[in-house]
Amino acid sequence: MQQYYIQNNTLNLKVKKSPILVRAVMFGLAFSFFVFPVLGVISGIAGGSGLHFGYFIAIGIFSLIGFYTLRISLWNTYGEETFQITENKIIYEANYGWFKDGKKETLILNPNYFSVQAGYEEDNESVLVIASEESKIESVVKMPTVQLEELIMILKKNKF
Repeated sequence: MQQYYIQNNTLNLKVKKSPILVRAVMFGLAFSFFVFPVLGVISGIAGGSGLHFGYFIAIGIFSLIGFYTLRISLWNTYGEETFQITENKIIYEANYGWFKDGKKETLILNPNYFSVQAGYEEDNESVLVIASEESKIESVVKMPTVQLEELIMILKKNKF
């Protein structure tokens, strides 16, 4: 599976999906972190203990944990990074499928493309790094090193 594609001056890197069982467990956990605290509050109120301030704290904490778990689940399912490469800047955006991170603009003159090994050595996976003397952008998407080297050759050849 090719994890990248280039269209005009836009480079898209797609995350390799996690196994279906892992994704199902992660989405189940995210759903549980949202629903179970609310059900606990409803059952507590129905049991006659009344509405307490601690309920709101518990719902808030578990909602934050649930949101973070949902974000990781979405990234492992739909994750994609977009790099818009222009003459003197790169615009980076992470897409989680259901929502996107804010765009980050970085001024880079004469970009240098290279790979950095990520994860275990025997996995042979790397991430793309776009750097110049002033700044550096490192991708999060892990790709097979051979595929990434092919991408780097294309980027250098096309002089993005």
